[in-house]
Amino acid sequence: MAHTSHTTKQRSSFTQRAITAFGFVSIMLASVYFGKISFTLIFALVTALCLWEILSIFFPSSDWGHRIMGMILGFIPYFITVASNFDWMDFDTLRVFWVITCLLFLWFVVEMYQNKSKPFENIALLILPTIYVGLPFGILHDIGFLGGSYHYSIVMGLMLMTWASDTGAYMVGSRIGKTPLFPRISPKKTWEGTLGGVLATVLAGWGLSGLFPTLSLQDWLALAVIVSVFGPIGDLVESMLKRSYAIKDSSNLLPGHGGALDRFDAFLFMLPFVAVYLFILR
Repeated sequence: MAHTSHTTKQRSSFTQRAITAFGFVSIMLASVYFGKISFTLIFALVTALCLWEILSIFFPSSDWGHRIMGMILGFIPYFITVASNFDWMDFDTLRVFWVITCLLFLWFVVEMYQNKSKPFENIALLILPTIYVGLPFGILHDIGFLGGSYHYSIVMGLMLMTWASDTGAYMVGSRIGKTPLFPRISPKKTWEGTLGGVLATVLAGWGLSGLFPTLSLQDWLALAVIVSVFGPIGDLVESMLKRSYAIKDSSNLLPGHGGALDRFDAFLFMLPFVAVYLFILR
């Protein structure tokens, strides 16, 4: 009877995960496909959710001051990129940097008056979400507007390759994975699974070159390599974050899948490297 109950729970958990995954993938792909407005709005939401989750890890719920300030700072890169790509404002990047610096310096004064035990640690934790979350999603908006106009195919392709990497790694690792990749950070990840993820991503890149001729086969394969290398590293980095704070998931937003940051850890980490390739090396 106990075995039957356990099996039922496993099936229920799998069904929940499957439904959540289907809904999540459908919403993300549809938002990217239907145009620059829906693309901008969905990733504004994703950016806000990821920022809130990481700030919630760093600061308790009672510390609303740090959380709100962290949200403001973290959202600035995305807002600037959106405003630039939509021609709302002609930003002087250096002057924006001055404004951000002023906000941070004013927070030194706030920390003095709050009389916290670790003021400089608080300031460092306030800045980190901007670097870890805000900047990558700002970069994503620029990638979506490669060449000056919106290309859903590039953003969609990057998402599909990220999911292919994750799926390939899981399928291979769960079946034949034996050699630990980084046991101190993530005991379940294996080299076999990682190589399976690389193969799946490269195959996805090859398929995308025929589906989306916006980029050449060489470009898609280069992006596939970047995604398959830096995506898993991003997953390990978030695992390191969660282990540092002794938590299992960044939140319980997505039933069976954790939080937004759990779903986008690999995606956001590889974006700066994708941008370097697309805008500089290519």
